[in-house]
Amino acid sequence: MNTDKIYAEQLANEYAPKDTSKVIALRKLDARAKLPATVFTYSFGIISALVLGVGMCLAMGQIGIGTPSSFVLGIVIGIIGMVGMGANYPIYKRILENGKKKYAFEIMELAKEISGN
Repeated sequence: MNTDKIYAEQLANEYAPKDTSKVIALRKLDARAKLPATVFTYSFGIISALVLGVGMCLAMGQIGIGTPSSFVLGIVIGIIGMVGMGANYPIYKRILENGKKKYAFEIMELAKEISGN
């Protein structure tokens, strides 16, 4: 199997002009299926990282009054941020899977039309 030839064809197809509206429609459907998962992942990840940062600042005494209760509160808030960041990827996979299920039939039909099968 000539992998160089396959790679060259794949690269040429990627750079070839896509004038057909079906290919553009297929790309738009693919983007529509993936967009909610991507937006949620970035938003939730940023918020979780900020929550972790606030917890760290409280625990180190950079914000707050520096008492033992603010230290404990900072640790609790930091753990909440870590749990959010840890749960981000599984949630992303589930949202992406649901988006793909929602548009799977349309994408498959359009792909079959384009490929000629």
